Amino acid sequence: MSEPKMPEQCEAMAEVRAGVDQVDRELVALLVRRFGYMDAAARIKPDRASVRDEERKAEVLDNVAREAAAAGLEAERLRAVWNELVEQSIAYELARWDRTRG
Repeated sequence: MSEPKMPEQCEAMAEVRAGVDQVDRELVALLVRRFGYMDAAARIKPDRASVRDEERKAEVLDNVAREAAAAGLEAERLRAVWNELVEQSIAYELARWDRTRG
């Protein structure tokens, strides 16, 4: 299978969809890696209460908003996406912590 076209090269919806599907596959691979870090955090954190860290969450969201703005994207839109990602990551980490320690 050939590499999908870059967005600016697309001339048909099939090309757009092929590109989106490829990006989705890449994002899933990155999320697998990111959630691997949640496994590590669950293993390392000494107590369940330390799993939710609102200061770190705010830092992550600020970092994403800054990167998004620098790339010309709507910072608040990406912040909203990442807020959900972080919340799902916390839920995952809590479940992993409970499974390994509970």
